[in-house]
Amino acid sequence: MSCNNFDIPTSRRQFLHRAGCGFGAVALAALMGEKAIAAPDEEKAIPPLPKFPDHVARAKNVIFLFMEGGPSHLDTFDRKPLLNELAGQPLPASFKPPLTAMGEKNTALLACKRTWKQYGQSGLWISDWFSKVGEHADDLAILHSCASDGINHAGGVCSMNTGSVFGGRPSLGAWVSYGLGTENKNLPGFVVIKDSEGTVVNGVRNWGSGFMPAVYQGVEFNADGVPIKYLENPKGVTNDRQREKLDLLGEFNKQYGATRQDNTELEARIRGYELAYRMQAEAPAVVDLSKESEATKQLYGMDHEETAVLGRNCLLARRLVENGVRFVQLYSGAGSKWDSHKSIEPLHSKLCRSVDQPIAGLLSDLKARGLLDETLVIWGGEFGRTPMSEQGDGRDHNPTGFTMWMAGGGVKGGQVFGATDDLGLYAVEDRLHVHDIHATILNMLGVDHTKLIYSHKGRPERIDQNEGHAFKKIVS
Repeated sequence: MSCNNFDIPTSRRQFLHRAGCGFGAVALAALMGEKAIAAPDEEKAIPPLPKFPDHVARAKNVIFLFMEGGPSHLDTFDRKPLLNELAGQPLPASFKPPLTAMGEKNTALLACKRTWKQYGQSGLWISDWFSKVGEHADDLAILHSCASDGINHAGGVCSMNTGSVFGGRPSLGAWVSYGLGTENKNLPGFVVIKDSEGTVVNGVRNWGSGFMPAVYQGVEFNADGVPIKYLENPKGVTNDRQREKLDLLGEFNKQYGATRQDNTELEARIRGYELAYRMQAEAPAVVDLSKESEATKQLYGMDHEETAVLGRNCLLARRLVENGVRFVQLYSGAGSKWDSHKSIEPLHSKLCRSVDQPIAGLLSDLKARGLLDETLVIWGGEFGRTPMSEQGDGRDHNPTGFTMWMAGGGVKGGQVFGATDDLGLYAVEDRLHVHDIHATILNMLGVDHTKLIYSHKGRPERIDQNEGHAFKKIVS
């Protein structure tokens, strides 16, 4: 296959096989779950598509509920009675003073003002900020011993999404797309939805493909209105006319890409145009929430202004995984709104009210439809908050010990794993670094993270940078 062959392709598939010396074929194969077609001399240039799942998968899909800004584990899922007993006093000398983002020192411990209750047959302790989620306690696997290297938002969000505090590496969703592909060629394999027009710290790099081909990056859907911009044909443009325009554009891109073989952004653009064309037929029905009953919408809290946005996004996430989207990431508090250095009570109260019902509705709906067994739902942020106060009534960043939880997808529900110390400052039992969390998620999807490798500049790269271990205690 020559890069100088500019014969007009007779089909989209032929065009993609020729474009960029065959890189388009990789994009097409990734989308359709097929093996890439390449000549022997090209196989060295094109990373082979992995053949996964590696073992029996517990989960087929992931919905990652990301609370951007860092929710307080101490006021939600990690009950610490000693914190209230010592409130107003400095951190005991027996605790190593942490390095804090804001640099405040010798501040008093801040009491938790929440009311706690044991939920379900498992008796998990959950605060009144998540009373609706608490009704699903027996489905939750609460991880109390999470840890990260990111002390600030840029490093923390980047770490939780890519495994590194520095930008430029592929996101978790990209690794999943690379390893497993998509189940529906007419929809993206990786979708991101924010709850506002606010900018998530680091922006699109959080769902980028890094050094991988851009075909694996996430596709952002809108938080309100039409989920996918410009999906419909312009007024007066027929499908045949749209096809002709895309074919002409494809020919231009093919000629341009023939001399720029490493431009994966161009291949992603080609993939985007082709995917958009197919989505025009299927996606409108998938994202059309008018097809849902009023009872279902109420289940997600769409009938109340405070819960409507995340409720809509959670319902959309269910419809997406139901239709074969592999990885959906929902952002709550886009723009680090969960960050509560001051006035944590009013700030967290408002945010928790906005997400509690929608998340509980999602769990209920997935379970009722038989989807929870195959859908791994993850809740958490980039880090937790400190037991010490900041500015008198807030909490600083705490990456050394915080809580996340998982549900569905084969995890052991109704159980707590790991622990922080008596004040919730450091992870002290079954410490789970972000690398371990990523390895665990891939394990639930049937992927051995040590075998999911991408060769970049001669170096074999993994999501965990050779440091993570799957936490198999969580598997049912």
